[in-house]
Amino acid sequence: MIGVNWLKSLELLNPLPAWRQELADYNLARFQQDLLAGLTVGVVALPLALAFGVTSGAGAAAGLFTAIVAGIVASAWGGSRFNISGPTGAMTVVLLPIVAQYGVDKIFLVGIMAGVILLILGLLRFGRLIQLIPYPVVIGFTNGIAIIIFLQQIPALLGVPTPHGEHILPITLVAIQDYLRQPDVAAPFLTLLTIGLILLWGRYVKHIPGSIVALIAVTLISLLFSDVPRIGQIPTTLPAPHLPAWSLSDISRLFSPALAVALLAGIETLLSAVVADSMTIRERHDPDREVIGSSLANILAPIFGGIPATGAIARTAVNVRSGAQTRLSGIIHALFLLLVVLLLGPLAQAIPLAALAGILMVVAVRMVEWEAVQAIVRSTKSDLSTMLVTMGVTVAFDLVLAIEVGLVLAGILFIQRMRNSLSLEPMDLAPQVPAHLEVDHDLLRERVVAFRVDGPLFFAAAGEFINSLTQISQVDALILRMRRVKVIDASGANALLTMKQALERKGIKFLISGLQPQPKEVLERMGLLEEITTNGHHMFETTDQAIAHAWSHVERNRQARAEAKSES
Repeated sequence: MIGVNWLKSLELLNPLPAWRQELADYNLARFQQDLLAGLTVGVVALPLALAFGVTSGAGAAAGLFTAIVAGIVASAWGGSRFNISGPTGAMTVVLLPIVAQYGVDKIFLVGIMAGVILLILGLLRFGRLIQLIPYPVVIGFTNGIAIIIFLQQIPALLGVPTPHGEHILPITLVAIQDYLRQPDVAAPFLTLLTIGLILLWGRYVKHIPGSIVALIAVTLISLLFSDVPRIGQIPTTLPAPHLPAWSLSDISRLFSPALAVALLAGIETLLSAVVADSMTIRERHDPDREVIGSSLANILAPIFGGIPATGAIARTAVNVRSGAQTRLSGIIHALFLLLVVLLLGPLAQAIPLAALAGILMVVAVRMVEWEAVQAIVRSTKSDLSTMLVTMGVTVAFDLVLAIEVGLVLAGILFIQRMRNSLSLEPMDLAPQVPAHLEVDHDLLRERVVAFRVDGPLFFAAAGEFINSLTQISQVDALILRMRRVKVIDASGANALLTMKQALERKGIKFLISGLQPQPKEVLERMGLLEEITTNGHHMFETTDQAIAHAWSHVERNRQARAEAKSES
């Protein structure tokens, strides 16, 4: 890619500079804060890792392995000292259709491929492109993800197997139908009990996460029921690293899903880092390095039996609020989860899926950006439409299509707004006539017209711009005041040329005043500046200069008409 400094990009693979900067004044007190924050995040992450692993279709153990490996790697190589990575609800939304179409085994290959794609994007320094995604699109797909996560828990809530399928709405309807054929109160009771405990605990106790308390309590209560679906056996150690089976045909047919996973991992990770920045003072992440950290996490996690990972906004927020000082807190959270696997794996197999469903339902409701939605509702109709369409496509189809549709719709509506922002106003030239110039004001108004152009002159407005000015006739000169035109594109430049040629065929001189640097540069690069301005003779810095030149044409034409009349 042109313009990329590859030596500087490869430096992103070296995490030591970031570590040296963060640990420059490190001491025991700061380590204690990192330790407390890491343990707190680990307690919060435990039930979520189990739940998202189950929801993805890869199993609870895969969720734990992801949180461990991705948590260590992304924290060590990432560009944010606070970002926590692991399995997330957004990623499970993308993984479920992949599992339905290609099988669980292909998730691991997709994860590695996505990591490689992210690595390339990071080295190309595409991290800052997250800023180009419109806010309504981000809120739309975030809220759409929350709805899908909530609906994904319906089968576990009802205690029925998850129906096969790629889209959540049909899956939810089939699960309800299966339950109604053979209803049972055990699973719904446990789910509602989990939700109630989380909400009640959070009201009175702030320092201990309600999700872990509810998970333990509901698991113990669930032992009274013999036929409740449970997590099942969890290994007591990390699997030995191994590459998933693959072939060239797999690479070809899985490229599109891998690209979707890579884009989501990058977007969600960078959004999480932005949230961490907003919660701290003067802390700013390196987006390119953060993409590199996410890429390496997604390459290595599947090798150890994990699924694709992203930055986790809720866990990152907990990390910041718990007083984290450096990226060590993220590594400590992952090591805590590793200890859980090593020491408590056999106990986790008794956890009922209904309890995990309750935890994720609370997470889903809390994911909804209620304040952001209210702000967008109060903003513009185009922003509201973009958010609603993105959210609807996310729920009805898939996240990647939603982002594509949201970006296209936002682009179209933005173009429409910019088109409407271009205004063309007639000017009264008499008040701007230079004091030294003797002018017949009535004749000036009759033979010279002037317009003030305000706004960007680009492709969407070029056609209407031409039509509105080429209808003019029976004048000697037209002045276009362009001081308020800051931006022009190729279509706008061509519109000026077309208009100039049309006016000159009618014998009307085309004059420009106040041409700004960007429009002038575009016209020069396209080789049109000399032709449009008649070798610079019809381009003026101020409008009064243009008026003086236009008046010379008026007098010259008046004299020519007088001579023609006398000869006749």
